Amino acid sequence: MNKKVLDNPQVTDNRNYDYSGFEEIERPEYDIISGFVAQNSSVVDLGCGNGTLLQKLQREKNCTGKGIELSPSAVEVCLKKHLDVLNSRIDTPSTFEANSFDYAICNVTIQMVMYPEVLLTEMKRIAKKQIISFPNFAYYKNRIDILLNGVMPRPQLFGYSWYNTGHIHQLSLIDFQHLLEKVGGLKVVSQYFVSTDSGWKNFLMKLFPNLFQPITIFLLEKIDE
Repeated sequence: MNKKVLDNPQVTDNRNYDYSGFEEIERPEYDIISGFVAQNSSVVDLGCGNGTLLQKLQREKNCTGKGIELSPSAVEVCLKKHLDVLNSRIDTPSTFEANSFDYAICNVTIQMVMYPEVLLTEMKRIAKKQIISFPNFAYYKNRIDILLNGVMPRPQLFGYSWYNTGHIHQLSLIDFQHLLEKVGGLKVVSQYFVSTDSGWKNFLMKLFPNLFQPITIFLLEKIDE
C-alpha cells in the first residue's frame, strides 16, 4: 500500500504502487519507528511496501512479524526476502484475532487508504500499541503554496500533482487528533519527527508541530476499557 520512490524523477504516478526495481529503500523515519519497538516483539506492518522496515525490525529488534500489502509487485519483493506478507487491503477488517501483536505499524500510508478510520480501529483491535506516521498537510510550505498560488499544495505530495497521487485523504496533526477522539480507546504515548541538522528548525518543529513538522510519527497505546 506504500509508494514507489517518491523523489525519483522517473516516477510520474504514485497510484501504481510498482516496486519493481525498488527492493531496498530506507526512509528517514525507520530509525525512529525502530526506536519505539521493544526487543523480541511481535509486529504487523500495514502497507509494508517492499518490506524494508519489517526486515529492519527483524534484524535489529529480533521481532516476529507479518506484513499486509496491496501492491502485487511489493508482495513479490517481500516474498523474495522470505518475509511473511499477505496481499490485501489494510482498511478493512482483518482475520487477525484481537491483541495478536505487540505493535501495529502504518508508515506514511494512512492518507492513501479509502477508510482511515477503519484502519485505525483495526490497528487498535489487533495490537497493544500502534505506530503511525504521515505527511502533515498543514506544513507551512503547503500553506504558502495555496496562499500565493491558489492551487492544491504540492510540497507534501512529494512532487506529484492532485490528479496523479495516491494521497486521497490529506490530514494535519490536528486532524489526526480528531480521528483519535472519534475512534476512541487510544492515547498518545509519544510524538516525534525526523530531525534536521539545523537546531533552529528542530526547535520550531517542537514548538509548533502542526506548522513545521513535515512528517510526524505517533506512538499510541490502547486504553483499557
